[in-house]
Amino acid sequence: MIEELRIRDLGVIADTTLPLGPGFTAITGETGAGKTMVVSALGLLMGERSDAGAVRAGASQARVNGIVQSSDPEVAEIVADVGGEIEDGELVLGRTVSAEGRSRATVGGASAPVGSLGRLAGRLFAVHGQSEQLRLKSAAEQRDTLDRFGGAAIAETLGAYRDCHRERQALEAGVAELSAAREERAAEAERLRGELEEIAAVDPQPGEEGELQQRIELLGNVETLRAATSAAHEALSSESDDPFSRDAGSLVDSALQEVERAAIYDPRLEAVAETLRSVSFQVADAARELAAYAGDLDQEGPGELARANERLAALNALFRAYGADSQAVIDYAATGALRLAELEGDDETIGELTQRLEALTVREAELAARLSEQRREAADRLSELVTAELRQLALPDASFAVRVAPLDALGSSGGDEVQLLLSPHPGSSPRPIARSASGGELSRVMLALEVVLAGADPVPTFVFDEVDAGVGGAAAIEIGRRLARLARTSQVIVVTHLAQVAAFANNHLRISKDTAGGFTESSCRRLEGDERLAEMARLLSGLSDSESALEHAAELLALGG
Repeated sequence: MIEELRIRDLGVIADTTLPLGPGFTAITGETGAGKTMVVSALGLLMGERSDAGAVRAGASQARVNGIVQSSDPEVAEIVADVGGEIEDGELVLGRTVSAEGRSRATVGGASAPVGSLGRLAGRLFAVHGQSEQLRLKSAAEQRDTLDRFGGAAIAETLGAYRDCHRERQALEAGVAELSAAREERAAEAERLRGELEEIAAVDPQPGEEGELQQRIELLGNVETLRAATSAAHEALSSESDDPFSRDAGSLVDSALQEVERAAIYDPRLEAVAETLRSVSFQVADAARELAAYAGDLDQEGPGELARANERLAALNALFRAYGADSQAVIDYAATGALRLAELEGDDETIGELTQRLEALTVREAELAARLSEQRREAADRLSELVTAELRQLALPDASFAVRVAPLDALGSSGGDEVQLLLSPHPGSSPRPIARSASGGELSRVMLALEVVLAGADPVPTFVFDEVDAGVGGAAAIEIGRRLARLARTSQVIVVTHLAQVAAFANNHLRISKDTAGGFTESSCRRLEGDERLAEMARLLSGLSDSESALEHAAELLALGG
């Protein structure tokens, strides 16, 4: 419920505050006084598109603020999401529109995206004007109206149907994609098999190419290595028969013998002797290692070098095709094996998906059938209740019907086309309200629907912009009565030009314009007592002091209670 609405620099309104509150509020005023700006201001608080042209001439920006009472937990969740607060059940909403077209919103004291106002509006307000009447003529709006009346039962079935419908569509697209690409995927699988076979035939090992290069380097220089190691071995431990040939081992041993003889006389030489003994052992070890190395070289020949070069060539062929080194080729093979397994499972996958698709299609059809049945039941009840309301709205011979017809194919909202039909006169065939209802009749159909829907899906605040367009007399009185009835469960705000409607309001506001000073400025005032009586007389006759109009106005106010 909107407690208060403050409007500044919007259209002809400079700065005014509308005290609203519970029940039925009627807003009246002369043509051009700015009544429409009140609806525009509410639209801004609901997140509707802003218009820089609505900013008052000479002002830098238009501002609208509203204080809303709400205990709805979903409203509280939306407010918390944007960082705002609801204090003592009061939510402050704000919207500014600059003369340059920039728009900002505040929710619960926090800056918020304008879209958050739209999210809140769905829980707080329902606005009805000429544009809403046009929307009521659309097939989607008519279906949504019936679903809203159907309440939780239809909402639950519709939610389950939409989930199933989306899943079925996604699965159907997946199966179609797999089937359409089957030849392409088969060619990819064949290519992968060949590549994996080629890699498996070589069977590269991590880091193998580096070891091979070192081996090839060694085998390519084996004669040089053999000569060098033989010469080194000869120098360390000669096997020559020349008595004058002295190798390193013999020289070290001779030196050791001389030092040991001398050490008898000077113990200090014992340390030198120990060093020479160690050197003798090391020279002997080196000689043995060189002999073993030379023996190994003797076993390696041209055949080994050829095999190493062939192996490296095979690896390099893989590197050119599949990766920079052995590890990259191994990784490529692992990834390819996984992809091949996926591709080889296409037929099995398509079979499984097709079975799942068939089950979902059956489930979707079952849910659509249940939804259709629920809609037909709801359509019968809605037709009866709205017809009864129309007969109280000065359409005693009118008959309202909701027709649920099957569509050729299932869509996102089921398999039903919903049409709202009106038969204005006895004997006339029911026709879609888009073609059969006049402006006044459409206004009354819309009001009758809202009165009925309020019992099934109440909205905290209804805003009606000239719901009484095209009607008058007894029909207008009945519209007033029905608005007052709707106000028992919801806040109702009505912009009207009919005294018969305003008479039933418990809160009457007048938008007045002042042209003093050469420019127009409008403001709002709550009317009571004689002021309200005078405004009712003006609405009836255009004269606020006509005796007959005043008497008629008094009668209407008494009628409204």
